[in-house]
Amino acid sequence: MNEHRFKQGSSKAPRMSFFRRNPPQADQPSEKEVSSKFARKRWGRWWALSLVTVLASVFCLSSVLTAHRPYRPTAPLPAARLIDLHAHTAGIGAGGSGCRISKDLENSWKFSIYLKAFGATRQTLSQNGDAWLVGQIAAQVAQSTSIHQAVVLAMDGVVDEHGQLDLESTEVYVPNEFLAHEVAQYPQLLFGASINPYRPDALARMDACAAQGAVLVKWIPSIMRINPADERLIPFYEHLKRHQLPLLTHTGQERSFTHAQDELCDPERLRLPLRLGVTVIAAHIASTGNLDGERQTDRLARMMAEFPNLYSEISSLTQANKLGYLGEALTRKEFDGRLCYGSDFPLINTALVSPWLFGNRLTAAQAVRIDSVTNAWDRDIALKQALGVPPEVFSRTATLLAPRLAAAAASKQLSRSADPRRAKSE
Repeated sequence: MNEHRFKQGSSKAPRMSFFRRNPPQADQPSEKEVSSKFARKRWGRWWALSLVTVLASVFCLSSVLTAHRPYRPTAPLPAARLIDLHAHTAGIGAGGSGCRISKDLENSWKFSIYLKAFGATRQTLSQNGDAWLVGQIAAQVAQSTSIHQAVVLAMDGVVDEHGQLDLESTEVYVPNEFLAHEVAQYPQLLFGASINPYRPDALARMDACAAQGAVLVKWIPSIMRINPADERLIPFYEHLKRHQLPLLTHTGQERSFTHAQDELCDPERLRLPLRLGVTVIAAHIASTGNLDGERQTDRLARMMAEFPNLYSEISSLTQANKLGYLGEALTRKEFDGRLCYGSDFPLINTALVSPWLFGNRLTAAQAVRIDSVTNAWDRDIALKQALGVPPEVFSRTATLLAPRLAAAAASKQLSRSADPRRAKSE
């Protein structure tokens, strides 16, 4: 194993980052550029301070005015295998990973927030390589007392009219080849592939990912420029079904990046793969956003009765910009039996997620206890459990991925056998 790989015994909490290599230029930055960077930092500090003040005020007011009732009665965690369906990694291309983020995202005010949430720096990645981030994730999952495994997601890019990868138009790129190789080294991680179906060799890529132990295929149509309703994608959908690979696809608004075509994440566009029998997991219950004068969550809920192969998941629903959506997911009858657990790691490490947001649902003692949990996954699960997420939601991910989990385990075993260095390092 690479000598720079994170050791699981380390005390440093594993995190990760969305950034790209940006080699120093010969010319020094202008005074305007330097001033702009300082302005972004000042704005970030002001934003964080304002958010903390608002959270404290909301909690104090709601604690006084309301009773502390979770959305549903709380229950112990299930004894069954608990898998996080939705965790991210990224990188700058260090160590030959092939990862990349756009210049727009790197220059965005969001970049510093992501960087801090992931617990990494440019220097760390440049020295250790992007694979170090995957080791970080693996270590924290291994240290968790609640979760058994996490699906780490690749992210394919935009494909142009000639079927070629368009990196200039791509916000985040995490190649399947890189991630499959790294995830294979850790029993606590699972490989979530990402394939733009407009690639000419998309079916061959899916075959390769399935052979490498992929447990699902991930899309963010609004930044990958994929129209799920495009009938040219029928062969791709049929291939997903043949491999028993669920499609985890973003629904609702997308605001983690610098630009997005939100209409491509309309739940109604998923009718084509659903009619073909693909297992579709519409991420985030299509939270936030309206189309044609209708909430996207309502559009998704309406489809649940029509398609038994349609599911959703609860990642990001405890964020400050999505307050109320977790309660809606847990109390609307349309979502009964259709939800599974996801974290959207590393966003659970930002100020957007805090037990202090739920003063009307949690007591101050509960908020203090949850906030003191250091492991990101344990803290996320403790918060959602306290808010009334039932045991079957936490255990359903393993059920949905069951057809692929055996293949994933076999792929890991084959990978270890093929590389004696890995077996020795373990």
